[in-house]
Amino acid sequence: MPLMGVIIKKAIEFRSKIPKDIKRVDGFSAQTKVLRKLLRKAQFTYFGEHYNFFDLLKQDDLIKTFKENVPIHDYNAIFSNWWYRSLNGEAYITWPGRIKYFALSSGTSEASSKYIPVTSDMLRAIKKISIRQLLSMVNYDFPPNFFDKGVLMLGGSTHLHYNGTYYEGDLSGISASNIPFWFQHFYKPGKRISKERDWTTKLDEIVKSAPNWDIGIIVGVPAWLQILLKKIIDHHHLNTIHDIWPNLSIYVHGGVSFDPYVNSFEKLLAHPLTYMETYLASEGFIAYQSRPNTHSMELVLDNGIFYEFVPFNEENFDNEGNILATPSTLTIDEVKEHEEYALLLSTNAGAWRYLIGDTIKFTSIDLKEIVITGRTKHFLNLCGEHLSQENMNRAIKMLEDNFNIGIDEFSVTGIKYGSMFAHKWYLGTNDPINPKVARNKIDEYLKVLNDDYRVERIAAIKDVIVEIYPADVFYDWMKLCGKEGGQNKFPRILKNEPLKKWEEYLSNLQDQGN
Repeated sequence: MPLMGVIIKKAIEFRSKIPKDIKRVDGFSAQTKVLRKLLRKAQFTYFGEHYNFFDLLKQDDLIKTFKENVPIHDYNAIFSNWWYRSLNGEAYITWPGRIKYFALSSGTSEASSKYIPVTSDMLRAIKKISIRQLLSMVNYDFPPNFFDKGVLMLGGSTHLHYNGTYYEGDLSGISASNIPFWFQHFYKPGKRISKERDWTTKLDEIVKSAPNWDIGIIVGVPAWLQILLKKIIDHHHLNTIHDIWPNLSIYVHGGVSFDPYVNSFEKLLAHPLTYMETYLASEGFIAYQSRPNTHSMELVLDNGIFYEFVPFNEENFDNEGNILATPSTLTIDEVKEHEEYALLLSTNAGAWRYLIGDTIKFTSIDLKEIVITGRTKHFLNLCGEHLSQENMNRAIKMLEDNFNIGIDEFSVTGIKYGSMFAHKWYLGTNDPINPKVARNKIDEYLKVLNDDYRVERIAAIKDVIVEIYPADVFYDWMKLCGKEGGQNKFPRILKNEPLKKWEEYLSNLQDQGN
């Protein structure tokens, strides 16, 4: 067994002997310590001096004083007031030192890229939690020799663009370019292929090299990883991916709900995989799945991120999902199970009370476990139906299970329908299903899943429309938008300019077909 396998085996054996109650973190105490450490380290930055971090640290009720003195920021606010200076090469703006890396992140709807600072402290924190997740595999029944297998990480290019002041790329590429030396032997596709910036070329290189690797773990966004596995199977004339990687046992996914992809994904396998979800955003490593037989993730409370939870309701957000001026925010000791919250982050990368844009629910207060339910701006509420991404994902999964099909991608929009409204669904699948049947079933499921939707279908939502296209139509559009591969996701909700571009794209396809 290689040295890495021995080390991991010993670490897991040691961790398995630690009593469970010792490993459990006191959430509020841990969060208070994190906030104090963040304020102490950033007190002599421009941001820290502007908001008097030095004086805040002297207060008895640190969290209360922090919330009273530091405003909430969305991306536009913190970038236009602070981060642009870091981007121009100034040091000590919102975090000590000069920012060497910026993660490019556009989410799934914005037209232009966001520049999110990535500090050395943040990268160390990501490595720490990555190791913690690895050690959590003591809760799974994997033999020690499993840890000798390769780990295929499908992400952005590690050949980062350098403009003379900083490096830029997506976080997966930045993280992969900073992986520990002891992980190099296991990391696939390796340094050469990982540097490739052209996504199609990268996939082709991985496909050619696949027979040379013994892969045990795959990591990546579901849509693009599924495309890769299909390419490998087709190119090497296989029945399933296990014909070439018999030891493949784990899929680590994140960034988007995996539920809609499960049916089509599992058609590529000879035997089931263990699915492990992570919540690694451009702003930091937020949560990870730490035990089997759950779809929830353990929130990381003691590693460089201080959280505030904003109840996602009309008191704190407008109809477009914009946060209001004076929202109520809760700390980890005040949250309740099964209620929806938007996240505010203060981090060791210089984000302060930063609205990340995701919404979550706690599935267990005791275990500090969460699920991602959607985005603050990715929901439909034309007339009070409050249709969330969680509802949409569940309806699509029910449709797949009912008809034994795979929906590779989907998106929804709201449209005017006479004097009322309608919901319009776009489904991407290569499996046969009648649009009218899909329409009736989706409508039926949502009436069960969402009481508000059921009421508004009678009063104001006068129709549901479903259009079905081959899955490649969605991926080709992503490519045209410059969002092919890496951590890019197709938007689940289409609004405004992205909706206009999508409709124009579909219209052009129809014209070409005629």
